[in-house]
Amino acid sequence: MIDPLVRAGAWAAGSDAPEKSEVRIGFLPLTDCASIVMAATEGFDRKYGIKLIPSKEVSFASVRDKLVAGELDVSQMLCGQIYGVQLGVGGLKHDMANLMTLNQNGQAITLSTQLASKGVSDGPSLAALMRREPREYVFAQTFPTGTHAMWLYYWLAANGIHPLRDARSISVPGPQMVANMRVGNMDGFCAGEPWNARAVVDRIGFTAITTQGIWKGHPEKSLAATSSFVERHPNTARAVVAALLEASRFIDASISNRRKTASTVAAKAYVNTDEDVILDRMLGRYSNGLGKTWDDPNPMRFFDNGAVNFPYLSDAMWFMTQQKRWGILKQHPDYLGIARQVNRIDIYKQAALAAGVALPKSDVRGATLVDGVVWDPSKPAAYADGFKLHA
Repeated sequence: MIDPLVRAGAWAAGSDAPEKSEVRIGFLPLTDCASIVMAATEGFDRKYGIKLIPSKEVSFASVRDKLVAGELDVSQMLCGQIYGVQLGVGGLKHDMANLMTLNQNGQAITLSTQLASKGVSDGPSLAALMRREPREYVFAQTFPTGTHAMWLYYWLAANGIHPLRDARSISVPGPQMVANMRVGNMDGFCAGEPWNARAVVDRIGFTAITTQGIWKGHPEKSLAATSSFVERHPNTARAVVAALLEASRFIDASISNRRKTASTVAAKAYVNTDEDVILDRMLGRYSNGLGKTWDDPNPMRFFDNGAVNFPYLSDAMWFMTQQKRWGILKQHPDYLGIARQVNRIDIYKQAALAAGVALPKSDVRGATLVDGVVWDPSKPAAYADGFKLHA
């Protein structure tokens, strides 16, 4: 194993050398692609003997297909989506690897200004309107097994709205959310930034809740690869993780670094939007579009001394419990077994050692979500079956 002090140059020579010198890495035009972009533009990749080739993708469905086909080596991916592919949801089954978590927090649920004009400002007032004026309400997320779908469904259910019976759920790529809401194709959406902020700036929507308001410190995007890629290129996988850990540390190190990051990722080659639309929410400066402003102490985080990035087994299990809750999975999977198979904690630990990043004391963690229900990873099946609203 590489000595943790040998970090100034490329990845160690010999058997630790990356099998690939150039790594094609996918990303979506979202704020949380930042560590990928900064690793490539600030040279953190070269420190570990690789060159990252960022590839801007149109949707998370495209990311899935390109990873499986070998057109991408690794990619930003919705955390829950990885386990859907592993379990064959939607007909495509492939062994996957979750190498690290790229960020926590920083997504949101946006509702239309048309709903606001009818008195909607939050979950309870939305539920009241839906009871008072029944019709087909449409809410969008970015992928059926992904994080945004789970945040949307969880929040709706916490407010007494069955997300699959009382409303229609559609999948729309994040960068297309604002345009679709503008023409009236949806009543609300859950997506990553900066598209919630963009809807507020364009005055077509308002922020009903941030996802950190649903689960403070929740996992969001992951670095995904196929299992076969990691088995063939373990040193390359370690090098990519180490480079992204360095980039994550850089982003969170100071406000000036966050400003530089926002300026970089706002460019046309990456997110292609105004820098201020990205920066404000990166700094925790929120405006909901209804006159409320606040400083959020839990905005999107990329590092937090490595606490953000560790691929917790319990995070994997949580997404599978929600997929079972909503009938996406028909049977209880082997929650812990799948988590251990997919989450490559071995690769992560070696990369963290090389980058000088601390490790957590445990590979599981619990949580209490917005509805007050406690997530206990020791009882995943009981947790999945214990909700009042489910499929």
